[in-house]
Amino acid sequence: MAEAPLPAIRSLPSWLLGRAAARGRTLVADALAAEGLKMWHHVVLSAVRDLAPVAQADLGRSVSLDPKDVVGILNDLQSAGLVDRAPDPRDRRKNAVSLTDDGARLLVRCERAARQANDELLAPLSADERDQFMDLLLRISGTGADRRT
Repeated sequence: MAEAPLPAIRSLPSWLLGRAAARGRTLVADALAAEGLKMWHHVVLSAVRDLAPVAQADLGRSVSLDPKDVVGILNDLQSAGLVDRAPDPRDRRKNAVSLTDDGARLLVRCERAARQANDELLAPLSADERDQFMDLLLRISGTGADRRT
């Protein structure tokens, strides 16, 4: 049997991390799609929950999205009844975004689905290996964050 092509590339940590990330994104995207949500919609919905009420511009900066993309996603979320936009009480020239009750309920379901997808991704690892893997990912991702705090 012939060896798989690109053995030098396929042995690089960056290649393997990219493959693992792609598999993880697919698992999560499929799980979110089952709830009727796209990945970026989930990210924005989660950020709204964490920051609300939040100005649209601040929301976009918090998730590193172009303002035009934020507006489109918020339009989708508002049309679905998942977020409300109202004049920001701190600066009435801006819109502040908040979750609706329906948005909060959907976010809980989506977070559960995303955790299950990540459990599937990490299924080959023991609990101790998962903890070690997460610690290593945090170190190499440059976040420097300690996930246990």
